[in-house]
Amino acid sequence: MKNEVLKHVDHTLLTQTATWSEIKMILNDAMAYGTASACIPPSYVAQAKEYVQDKLAICTVIGFPNGYMTTAAKEFETKDAIANGADEIDMVINIGWLKDKKYDLLENEIRTLKAACGDKILKVIIETCLLTDEEKVKMCEIVTAAGADYIKTSTGFSKAGATFADIELFAKNIGPNVKMKAAGGISSMDDAEKFLELGADRLGTSRIIKIVKNEEATGY
Repeated sequence: MKNEVLKHVDHTLLTQTATWSEIKMILNDAMAYGTASACIPPSYVAQAKEYVQDKLAICTVIGFPNGYMTTAAKEFETKDAIANGADEIDMVINIGWLKDKKYDLLENEIRTLKAACGDKILKVIIETCLLTDEEKVKMCEIVTAAGADYIKTSTGFSKAGATFADIELFAKNIGPNVKMKAAGGISSMDDAEKFLELGADRLGTSRIIKIVKNEEATGY
């Protein structure tokens, strides 16, 4: 079961202080343990892609972690990341727009970034800990309509991360084209397995490999 869990992990390091030597450790572990991807800051994507070649998918983040940049800025960030070799993009929505019920702007932004991604994977971070259940359901509908590949719970940089309840809610409200990523605060193998049982396809975490290596499981 351990290897099955690892295949669904986006092994993550997104701290502001992350150095290349630390990123390289993440990449080495991700390759050694067969994770789905390594999720790293945009400024390291080109270097990381050169380092791993085709041995590992490189994921990066856009509009991170607050999401309130303009759509044009996020589109540029996305195109730049893809040009640098990113295989997967995790974008943060404009949460203020959601609170303001600017649903057309949200859908257009996701569509725009999906177009910029082309055949690359786009995951949409909605930061569940800041939303009502009604807003979460609305985002399930918008992410589905906009053609994104995944809906993702959290950045790991707000006040809470993924919950089982959020993944259960997503599962009831997303379309068949959308997969789910639970991220932030996944601190045990039992939790990881439960998220997968509930239907999550990806787990954003830095802790699972630490657990497998019998290291202290701290971080994202």
